[in-house]
Amino acid sequence: MIDGPIRYARSGAVEIAYRTLGDGPIDLVFVQGWLTHLQVLSEEPAYRRLCEALSGFCRLILFDKRGMGLSDRTEVGTLEDRMDDVRAILDDLGSERAVLLGVSEGGPMSLLFAATYPDRTRAVILCGSEVREERSEDWPWGESTPEQHHASMERVPAAWGSGSMIEYIWPSASGDEQRYAWMRRLQVAAATPRVAVAFMDMAFGIDVRDVAPVVNVPVLILHSPRDQVCHVENARFLARTIPGARYLELSGSDHVPWGDCLEEIVAEIREFVTGTREASEPDRALATILFTDIVDSTRRAVELGDARWRDVLQRHHDTIRGQLARFRGHELDTAGDGFFASFDGPARAIRCATAAVDAVRSLGIEIRAGVHTGECEFIGDKLGGVAVHIGARVAASAGPGEVLVSSTVKDLVAGSGIQFDGRGEHQLKGVAETWRLFAVTSSRTGQ
Repeated sequence: MIDGPIRYARSGAVEIAYRTLGDGPIDLVFVQGWLTHLQVLSEEPAYRRLCEALSGFCRLILFDKRGMGLSDRTEVGTLEDRMDDVRAILDDLGSERAVLLGVSEGGPMSLLFAATYPDRTRAVILCGSEVREERSEDWPWGESTPEQHHASMERVPAAWGSGSMIEYIWPSASGDEQRYAWMRRLQVAAATPRVAVAFMDMAFGIDVRDVAPVVNVPVLILHSPRDQVCHVENARFLARTIPGARYLELSGSDHVPWGDCLEEIVAEIREFVTGTREASEPDRALATILFTDIVDSTRRAVELGDARWRDVLQRHHDTIRGQLARFRGHELDTAGDGFFASFDGPARAIRCATAAVDAVRSLGIEIRAGVHTGECEFIGDKLGGVAVHIGARVAASAGPGEVLVSSTVKDLVAGSGIQFDGRGEHQLKGVAETWRLFAVTSSRTGQ
């Protein structure tokens, strides 16, 4: 077993269990894929060897995902929620910046965290990382089609606790009865079948193809061409898409990093982490942009007259600012009857927009809103760049009382419970390519 006390970081209303190993000068957060249980994982000697080797040159941070292991058994959450969980752990430890080691579906969350919080991210290491699980014409390297995924999820309850997944994620351990027994314990201890299915459904909806080009911290990509879980073209896509990424194909066939390439992986991580130079202060980062404006504002102003219209505008501004505060939005500009704000997560931006649409109706007005996530440039305390322009054009395409989002936003809120209707492809004014837009049809408005 790995020694060290279990600690808890508060992430909103959820408590996240974590522990540290080692006392090196660099913090390394192990963002694991699939199942986690701090105690049962540490029973496996190979897993312990990996953790002990990594802790020889860093402070290794291990944690249980929300909904699993020793963390609160709550909903599995979204990528956005899970970013909050990592940030809560870092804050609890007083850690300003860390290296993220993202394995399997932990890779997309690590990329999104690095793109959104470059000031909190020293570097990212991706090992067997996914980009998108769903297989389609434009992404033939996914694990399965929606039909295949749904069929496999229906089989999960009957197979839960069998340990058979070891043949898929750790083929070099096939036939080892002790490790099958360990995998059976891990499955049962980490999550119920219902939670496991919810988690895998959430992961199936993730797509970070639009996030990869925005990552501006050092990135190391490790992947085996014989990985049975995640096709190697996921890694090759990341290698050619993330600026300056370093890519190494591993010699083994295991998906888990404590398998047949353990020593190779540790050696590469050690060289990468201890040899890299400090990243420069970021002037660009991923952000979610929200634009709103009042529908038919000129007509309403004429109908009401100047004095009454000023009163409505002030109450509108107060209402929007109240929703921004509720959902952790940052007001960037207010021009006439419109708001421009940024968020560190797309689900919060959507929920803020839908809450604002509902709230202002009591004033006798309708607003439209648009949400987009993309790379933005910091200009003092303002944001600029193409992403801001796209966000404004998305909002301009919305109808009265409608919240429109770009396809990038839709892909990033998988598992959030937010529902959409497709609105087809749009040619946004001043933007070369067409964009698929989606209207929000259902959104929980809790924080």
